[in-house]
Amino acid sequence: MQLRDDVNRQAKLPTSEEESIAFVDDLCLRYRNWGRWGADDQRGTLNLITPEALIFAATLIQSGRVVSCGLPFDSDGPQSGGFGGRTNPVHWMLQDGGDIALGAQDNIALLRYTDDAVSMPLQCGTQWDALAHIFYRGKMYNGHGLERVTSAGATVNSIDQIADGVVGRGVLLDIPRHRGVRWLEAGESIDDVELAECAAAQGVEIRSGDIVLVRTGQIAQVRSTGSWGQYDSGPAPGLGTAAAHWFASNEIAALATDTWGAEVQPNDIPGVFQPLHLILLANAGMTIGEIFDLEGLSAACQGEGRYDFFFTAPPLPITGAVGSPINPLAIF
Repeated sequence: MQLRDDVNRQAKLPTSEEESIAFVDDLCLRYRNWGRWGADDQRGTLNLITPEALIFAATLIQSGRVVSCGLPFDSDGPQSGGFGGRTNPVHWMLQDGGDIALGAQDNIALLRYTDDAVSMPLQCGTQWDALAHIFYRGKMYNGHGLERVTSAGATVNSIDQIADGVVGRGVLLDIPRHRGVRWLEAGESIDDVELAECAAAQGVEIRSGDIVLVRTGQIAQVRSTGSWGQYDSGPAPGLGTAAAHWFASNEIAALATDTWGAEVQPNDIPGVFQPLHLILLANAGMTIGEIFDLEGLSAACQGEGRYDFFFTAPPLPITGAVGSPINPLAIF
């Protein structure tokens, strides 16, 4: 098992709300990318996936193995309505076999069809947060104000602005495997030092423009109990505030985890909710993904003997949306 000095690492973090706010303010300004790719940019760190980076990513397709990292979108999903009223998808049929049998389509020669619909919060399952999702001191990425998100949706930094942007080299950092445990427990934090240690132990070199997936094993844990429990909004393992140093300094294009909010819950500094979202999403412009199913990918990486792969996870181009469901694919 990987030995870790949690006490000393935690001592580097602020211990009061006042200190926490100052700490987060400092990191927000230190890693801010507003204007880096122009005043009109709406892609943030996805700009780091250059044509050269994408061409390199394509060379990682070698065995042809494809792994989905998405949960099913159905009534058995993780949502209980506890976080902002998010519910699981509701799916219904507009035309089914019964309609056909009753003659509803007898006006059509030869052909018969089925059709359906779905109603769902866009962030109820495996999903990306748009850059319009989080505000820091009244501003979202690139300095846009609250007035840019109305009841009709976001007029800037919406999810459709990155419809062609989330594709490149994927890297899995398998923290439970690195620690020698089945999964991390709720409240266990992952910092910048451990991210670097895990990458080194896995023999994977981090490159500018990588899309990094961090496994905590929480999906495996809830499956072992047969119940989602508090998965959708409760205590969880995840990324600690100090992880911001690693993601920013390595020029990561996007990050995702297998928990509901990516960050450790409760957050590891007092008085500031979801500090990494403030630092990385709102200020660095880094797209964040949540509720990924990384169990199959963990097994595939072990089987393939490597932790990098071609990765594609385009959002649905929903105009003005601040998030999108996805079916991420890792291809070896």
